Amino acid sequence: MITWEQRKLGDVSEIIGGGTPSTNHPEYWDGDIDWYSPAEISDQIYVKRSRRRITQLGYDNSSAKLLPPGTVLFTSRAGIGKTAILSQKSCTNQGFQSIVPHENELDTYFIFSRTNVLKRYGELVGAGSTFAEVSGKQMSAMNLMLPTTIQEQQLIGQFFKKLDCLITLHQQKITRLIKLKKAMLEKMFPKKGSVIPEIRFNGFANAWEQCKLGDIATMHARIGWQNLRTSEFLNSGDYMLITGTDFIDGTINFDTCHYVKRERYEQDKHIQISNGSILITKDGTLGKVAYIQGLTMPATLNAGVFNVEIKDENKVDNRYLFQYLKAPFLMNYVYKKATGGTIKHLNQNILVNFPVVLPQKTEQKVIGELFTNLDHLITLHQRKIDMLKKLKSACLSEMFI
Repeated sequence: MITWEQRKLGDVSEIIGGGTPSTNHPEYWDGDIDWYSPAEISDQIYVKRSRRRITQLGYDNSSAKLLPPGTVLFTSRAGIGKTAILSQKSCTNQGFQSIVPHENELDTYFIFSRTNVLKRYGELVGAGSTFAEVSGKQMSAMNLMLPTTIQEQQLIGQFFKKLDCLITLHQQKITRLIKLKKAMLEKMFPKKGSVIPEIRFNGFANAWEQCKLGDIATMHARIGWQNLRTSEFLNSGDYMLITGTDFIDGTINFDTCHYVKRERYEQDKHIQISNGSILITKDGTLGKVAYIQGLTMPATLNAGVFNVEIKDENKVDNRYLFQYLKAPFLMNYVYKKATGGTIKHLNQNILVNFPVVLPQKTEQKVIGELFTNLDHLITLHQRKIDMLKKLKSACLSEMFI
């Protein structure tokens, strides 16, 4: 069995800082040498092109150093511990202490996968009066437990690279789906002053009806909730209490909900909600919308949430109305109309006048299903990301000494 050994980071890599050419010399800038600043390093794994580039003259007249592909950029101030891997030769400003692995001694992705450990170390030893900063000497002195063979490092690095690539793939799919949904929202609902959308499903040609939310639905909220006593909350029970803080991307996080006694649940039947209910926040973060699904017990609302009840279900499809309310139209309207100073409030008189456009119910159902399916796909990819991140976290805890 091959054991691991303790090495200093400076024994298996070179730690290289950066520099900035003088901005008083235009001839030093807008060249073809990539030059990174810490602000450019976020959640990406590889960096391929910097926002600003310097000339050879600028490089020759600064302390910037050209770093090879495979270098792990490590921000040493202005947020210690952000990392990325260079895809091509580049240099940085002085906000980095970058790690250049020695060949056959340190694997790039192995050390990149140790970002959290590098960050904790940098924050621990970093010093400075204005802001914390870790030096190259300090980074070189960092102790690490390493496999004694580069092959084992590479296998571990490849494993975490595959996890990171899967996470990135699902995130890219989410980004594309969100962009698609935004584009469809702009095209599939009539623009202001129009009664015909730009694109629609085959078989539908009738003009859409313009109305107000108060014409097709009623809004109900609890009154006098400020008198609720702490003793009326239960750690467990049969009556769930939903608040605005439980809203997550159009759904409800039932794990964060509180519970109330029967008396509070039965106070007002209009705020007794079930699957298919549409909710809108009226206090705190205004205009957030949620559609209830997956509810397994009786539930009610606190005073900060409206329950939207459709007046005629033969005319209005609840999934269509939810998607229309969830679109930016309502949020834009709410922030123009909300009352109050520092703490804004959305009252019913404002909400009933919110303009809504309605096609025939058959077309509503098709549109509602389209956007619901897009939401489900986004949620599916997000769950896969969450699962992969948990797996990665567990592996990081178990696979390193």
